[in-house]
Amino acid sequence: SNSGILELRQAIAAHLERLYGARYEARSEILVTVGVSEALYLALAATLDPGDEVIVPTPCFVAYQPEIILAGGTPVPLATRVEDAFQVSASDVERLITARTKALLIGYPNNPTGAVASRETLMAVLRLAEKHDLMVISDEIYDRLVYGTQHVCFATLPGAFKRTLTLGGFSKDYAMTGWRIGFALGPEDLLGAMRKIHQNLIMSAPTTGQEAALAAFT
Repeated sequence: SNSGILELRQAIAAHLERLYGARYEARSEILVTVGVSEALYLALAATLDPGDEVIVPTPCFVAYQPEIILAGGTPVPLATRVEDAFQVSASDVERLITARTKALLIGYPNNPTGAVASRETLMAVLRLAEKHDLMVISDEIYDRLVYGTQHVCFATLPGAFKRTLTLGGFSKDYAMTGWRIGFALGPEDLLGAMRKIHQNLIMSAPTTGQEAALAAFT
């Protein structure tokens, strides 16, 4: 399947529900990808028109801004500060919003700072996204590498599901970096658009890697 082995998609759905209470339909709301990097590119390519802007809190993963450019968009960096524990400020985000702003790309737990976003921070971001009708791309690849606190899955916040794409994978949680298996979770219409690009771009994620990912869960 272009979407990924069904048993793996079902296992991903069960995993997210068990950890965070997130509910995804395995057949239509989950796409297995070649790492999170492909999942992010698919999301951007499926949603951005030329010149659309994506706000990106920094410091961030090195590929975020280049991937936005490759998809035809314009990255708009937003500096976060050590004195604020690298939390995103909704007021700072709002100052950067223009008529071309399409999405907000956040990555918590964060690479490279290690910051973990509080529920209060994420709720403020959600309210802002609702106010301006923005998509939120939430890269949660480091979700299990948290210590002394709890990771909050953005899509589980009240009202967040319909505008949120959640990205995750096996590279960090299961030390499977070279296997290149990630996943995207979100509303059916968005996942359907991403699947069209995915199936024509690379066909499917490596089957051997998918089998290994399924073994990681079991």
